[in-house]
Order: sequence, then C-alpha cells, then structure tokens
Amino acid sequence: MIAAFDQNGLLPPGIHWVSWEEFADKFGRTAWRRPLMAGLRSAMENLRDAGCRAVYVDGSFVTAKEAPNDFDACWEEAEVDPIALDPVLLTFDPGRATQKAKYLGELFPASAIANTDGFSFLEFFQTDRETGRRKGIIAIDLGGLE
Repeated sequence: MIAAFDQNGLLPPGIHWVSWEEFADKFGRTAWRRPLMAGLRSAMENLRDAGCRAVYVDGSFVTAKEAPNDFDACWEEAEVDPIALDPVLLTFDPGRATQKAKYLGELFPASAIANTDGFSFLEFFQTDRETGRRKGIIAIDLGGLE
C-alpha cells in the first residue's frame, strides 16, 4: 500500500516499493495521467527486457498534483545489457526532448550524477527542490511487470 501524502502533497521520506498495479491504481486514474503512464510503462518494459531490475519514479507525477507535465524516473543499471537497451534511454539531449517525445518523461541511470553537489539521481530524487527536505519516491520491481 502506498503511503498517504503529507500536507504538501508529497510522499513521506524513503523509497516506497510497490507493484505496477498499485502504482497504476494510485497515480494513473485520470485521463491526463493515462498517456504518461503508458509512456512510463513502455520505457519500463524496454528496461526490463534489457535486464533492469528496478525503476524509481519521482517528480510531480508521484505527488498529489492533478496534472503533472511529465514523469521523472531513474533505473538500476546493474545487469542491463546496453545492446538490448533502447538508445533513447541513453539520449540526454537538451531538455531530454528525445526521451519526452517517445516516452513522455525523463529517465536516467540511478547512479548518474544529477547535480553539482555530486548526488546520484537516486539520491537527488529524494530531496524536495523547493524546501531541501527529504521526500519519498516510488520504486517498482520490474520482475513483477507483466
């Protein structure tokens, strides 16, 4: 079960492991969110097929916000076969335009450096940009993705 949002519409600090079904039920209910969910699902299927074991979802998509612009995610690189991986998932052009065009969101390797402080994306995603406080993110085990 996904934890309730705090008073700011954020998940409590930590990594919250859920199934795809739980994730879709909580975050994919509106007509606005459904295309974003489909894009994320497509990216996750490619990642799974390339050997990825987990994806972490962040951004306004995993908040109480009604109409997020996109989703932000990062993925575990261990055991990923770069030959089987969609090259779009390794394309980091300005604004990640190529990724957004195909998947409607942005996806980064979890251990890649996200900012000038040296935080990995997995660490960076767990900090609220506006307040600097810790916040929660969603983790999905791709082994259960059917």
